[in-house]
Amino acid sequence: QVQLVESGGGLVQAGGSLRLSCAASGRIFRMNAMGWYRQAPGKQRELVATITGGGITNYADSVKGRFTISRDNAKKTVSLQMNSLKPEDTAVYYCNARVQTAIQPPDGDYWGQGTQVTVSS
Repeated sequence: QVQLVESGGGLVQAGGSLRLSCAASGRIFRMNAMGWYRQAPGKQRELVATITGGGITNYADSVKGRFTISRDNAKKTVSLQMNSLKPEDTAVYYCNARVQTAIQPPDGDYWGQGTQVTVSS
């Protein structure tokens, strides 16, 4: 009943920037913690950045100072601004959200389909 759709991925040169966006739709009463994860070839999916319902952010050490996560509760979106991109950032990026679908808890865990980010050297 909840769908997350990512956009903004693509090919960029090292040092460049991309902005990923994730739009949520469906039965949504409240969006709680949201985040971005990524999975590179041969590696496990890893946390990139999270943002709580109160706006508290956390970042993987590898992206601190370069990436910024933000959210817009009215628009039901979460974004990831990626600057100073490195080849090591190449991965499929996934949007994640904890969504409460009714006034009565609990919430549930939802994932987008992923969007490819490729950074050339």
